[in-house]
Amino acid sequence: MKLDIFNHIMPKTYFDKVNSFAASLGDLDKRMKGNPLLIDLDSRLKWMDQIEDYTQVLSLAAPPIELLAGPDLAPELARVANDSMAEIVARHPDRFPGFIASLPLNNPDASEKEVDRAIRDLKAVGIQVFTNIQGKPLDLPEFLPIFEKMAGYDLPIWIHPARGANFPDYKTEDKSKYEIWWAVGWPYETSVAMIRIVFARFFDRWPELKIITHHMGAMIPFNEGRLGPGYDVLGSRSPGENYGELLKQLKKRPLDYFRMFYADTATFGARLTVKCGLEFFGADKVLFATDFPLVPKSGYGSVQDAIGLVEELPVSAEDRSKIFETNARKLMKI
Repeated sequence: MKLDIFNHIMPKTYFDKVNSFAASLGDLDKRMKGNPLLIDLDSRLKWMDQIEDYTQVLSLAAPPIELLAGPDLAPELARVANDSMAEIVARHPDRFPGFIASLPLNNPDASEKEVDRAIRDLKAVGIQVFTNIQGKPLDLPEFLPIFEKMAGYDLPIWIHPARGANFPDYKTEDKSKYEIWWAVGWPYETSVAMIRIVFARFFDRWPELKIITHHMGAMIPFNEGRLGPGYDVLGSRSPGENYGELLKQLKKRPLDYFRMFYADTATFGARLTVKCGLEFFGADKVLFATDFPLVPKSGYGSVQDAIGLVEELPVSAEDRSKIFETNARKLMKI
């Protein structure tokens, strides 16, 4: 079984609700309606019929809920999103074995309540958060209870990058050019979030915390040399910061914490990236994903290509099964 753990959906009920909240969605409306596989469930099911032994764990498509509504209205959007995905899973359990809950993260108190409701009542298999919450880092105290809850539930947190064209490439400019915000900005975002989580000592506080990083851990595996020896002397390049004392407080070498993250194979067909990430994280920490339907319908980077990529990896049959299915079932308790 190919269990796709990071693909995206915009349930019609949720999309209609978003439209009722926002007078004009602009490019978002055009992008969503231009990809019927995001909104139209029947089209998605027919497309999935092409691939044998293929199922999806559903997650809400970007943008984050907190960018669509204020803290008063965002909780209602999250409830509609999660109810909609839970309904789809209930109707088609053989195609969608689970869904990942979304949260109104601009309202931390409501987010805590929605975590409980989604997991206890709707049977969500985890939650999705973004690499920043309207520009705020994930390691702020207001977000810690969410991580603590997920550690208590022993269910995973999916981290998706969030960065837009309004985030400039240089201080002297007011926007990003050439889609740099997406092409390298998203991997940067994910990597920064991972580093902040490590040095905020999340894994010391919650050793069993399970975090799945999108796009094979972004820039982390490729920069093993910098994150290893470089962070072994944390503070040597930062006069005035007490990083040396922080280093002494860590229970492990910094590099070892980065290997505690999980990573997915959604890399738009980048085979060398997957091989690098697999060597860094190990087969027990890698899960199959595609980014469907935000990928080509066929050819390089498609779902079929993503499956072929895993099938070509020089690993044992047992490890291949872990990547395709076993790791995901273990993490999500499916």
